[in-house]
Amino acid sequence: MTISRRHIIQSTSAAALLACIGQKAYAQSVENMRVVTGFPPGGTSDTISRRVAERLRVAGYAKNSVVENKTGAGGQIAIQYMKTMPTDGSVILQTPMSMLGIYPHIYKKLQYDPINDLQPASLGAVFDFGFAVGPAVPASVKSIPEFLDWCKANPNQANFGSPGAGSLPHFLGVLLGRSSNIDIKHVAFRGTQPAILDMIGGQIPAVSGPVGEFTQHISSGKCRVLGTSGAKRSRFAPTVATFTEQGLKDMAFNEWFGFYLPSGVSADVVTRTNTALRAALAAPEVVEGLAAMGLESASSTPAELATMLKNDTNRWGPIVKAIGFTAEG
Repeated sequence: MTISRRHIIQSTSAAALLACIGQKAYAQSVENMRVVTGFPPGGTSDTISRRVAERLRVAGYAKNSVVENKTGAGGQIAIQYMKTMPTDGSVILQTPMSMLGIYPHIYKKLQYDPINDLQPASLGAVFDFGFAVGPAVPASVKSIPEFLDWCKANPNQANFGSPGAGSLPHFLGVLLGRSSNIDIKHVAFRGTQPAILDMIGGQIPAVSGPVGEFTQHISSGKCRVLGTSGAKRSRFAPTVATFTEQGLKDMAFNEWFGFYLPSGVSADVVTRTNTALRAALAAPEVVEGLAAMGLESASSTPAELATMLKNDTNRWGPIVKAIGFTAEG
């Protein structure tokens, strides 16, 4: 699903109105709140979790807030963790769509049910992906077609890293290779930042991941983003051509982060959490903080988030089947 800028503007405008409500909505604030993410510190998933957790504390939703990084299994551990969490709004999951909309297509057995084990709370942010190369790839390679040509000439070095097997960045890398009938080997990491560190260190040639993950490394000259995945150029990398601009048809994709509660929460908790999240995501410090990591702050109703997940799950099913990737659950 490609999310339009209009959708983002409408969502953040609505959230701005909610920000004016004040703290009355949080009269029943929780004592200690945790925002759970399945990825390590330093990346985009961790960044949005920390920004929102702090804003929820400042706004009075919780007296204390922390981010809990439950890493492992490409984000699955954090989602499994939510199954046993309290239903009072004190524990909120933040996860990319991939773990909910793509994993059911690749794992025969998941330790969670994306629909029945989680309660949608609000959309959190949307973002494009980038495909970058490091010092292992000659400086003369400046585009996706040139990288693919380099892979053809150097098949033993043709590999790329991603934040996890079965993630959307993983499949984007595979689709790039298949566009030129090249088998680019995939290397799975626990998050994009560990993959980028290996890339700029010369251990792997390329990484597929969120655009914002690369920005802090570009100035060093050891990281070059060759293409982005959105329908239009990313405002965070305006000089970088999209995949479609470079002749790769049907390669327009973006992804979103969503906030979820454990299943079984009351309607009052869902409403209170949604109101708090939408106000937090409209706060200028959150919008600007996310933008620094290449994220567009956005929010939604719980029902809108549920529809987004359904649409993306349906879109990625045939793609995953065509790629033929499966994983052991």
